[in-house]
Amino acid sequence: MGIKKKAITTTMAIALVVALVVGLALGYLVSMFVAPPLLGAPAGLPKEILIGALLPMTGPLASFGENDKAAIEVAIDEINAFLKDLGIPSTVKLLVEDTEVKPAVALEKLTSLNAKGVKFIIGPMASSEVKHIKGYADANKILIISQSSTAPELAIEDDFIFRLCPTDLAQGPAIARAIYDSGIRSIVAVWRGDPWGDGLYKAAADRFKQLGGEVAAEIRYDPDAKEFSAEVSTLASKVSELVNKYGADKVGVLDIAFEEAAILLKQASEYDVLGKVKWFGSDGTALSEDIRKDPTSASFSVKTKFLNTIFAPTESKRYLNLRDKIISKVGREPETYAYNSYDAAWLIALSLLCVGKYDSEAVKKVLPTIANSFFGASGLTTLDKAGDRVPTNYKLWAIVEEAGEYKWKHVATYNFVTDSITWH
Repeated sequence: MGIKKKAITTTMAIALVVALVVGLALGYLVSMFVAPPLLGAPAGLPKEILIGALLPMTGPLASFGENDKAAIEVAIDEINAFLKDLGIPSTVKLLVEDTEVKPAVALEKLTSLNAKGVKFIIGPMASSEVKHIKGYADANKILIISQSSTAPELAIEDDFIFRLCPTDLAQGPAIARAIYDSGIRSIVAVWRGDPWGDGLYKAAADRFKQLGGEVAAEIRYDPDAKEFSAEVSTLASKVSELVNKYGADKVGVLDIAFEEAAILLKQASEYDVLGKVKWFGSDGTALSEDIRKDPTSASFSVKTKFLNTIFAPTESKRYLNLRDKIISKVGREPETYAYNSYDAAWLIALSLLCVGKYDSEAVKKVLPTIANSFFGASGLTTLDKAGDRVPTNYKLWAIVEEAGEYKWKHVATYNFVTDSITWH
């Protein structure tokens, strides 16, 4: 009887929190929530609920880190107001650590957070970081929700890693379709040599070849590189050969990078031939502030129609509301993973309300059910068996010059179901 009663209570708990999730999506909050008295959830929660964030506040994704920190702060403020309105005597405290986009630093910062008793982490952003901390997180039962890790090799079932973005088995075909539909039939690929770059390059290259395209040359660089003179010289030589063979309108460059791409683009601008062909990027460079703010990199991006894919959130009222709040904080359009960061905070909070205790193992069991019913700022957060977001659409962004100012513009959308692009 005891076991059966416990099972029923758990089922009721999940059902009630799912009802809350649906209510949140519809805009109903406190007035619709009756779960705490039935769940007994508040009684088991600590007065101070610790949530950590491993973010790149410096390094080659620094502007993304700033965006995501702002988004999480908005979520924490809302969650604390929500708990107060419910009469729950707990508050969420956010602890932010800078990973510098360095796997070893990410592990060091995770170890530090664990020593402080933190069992729930938003981030890190890079797949190389997630791969490096995974063993420690699993061994110490630290629940990780990465807003942007996409490496296919990390799609592993029943671990403590969740990812609110589809893997690059979805983004790769989006990039390939963008390249092919732009009339490009031969490319030279240059990419960041880490788990993310390797996985995304393979996914994009494989699909481009299936479409009938040619990958004529490959240039893989050290992710810690600070300048790219050798790589760019090789790139110019390879592109020149292809332009002579096929014509500039049939040749392209695939650049899979983080914000170090600003340096690479600047150096590429010194070669006339590299400015004659189209360039393509990914979620690592879409909406990059480093590229936009550098006049040389930005003008080269305009000249080469540098096109970048990134996961596309559902543009609901909740999305627009968060967008406005982030822009008021950082003064720019955030990359779309900021919306995932916001949703990650809410998913942790709702799951904790469901289980009624600061217990990562318990949350790990219910979080998929909560996520599959949650419509957040990024849209419906449905997860697959590996705990990764199911494939969805992608936005394509390019830098344009308007009134003497460089800015990112949403120029097209890739539909995952139809494998097609709608140009705006």
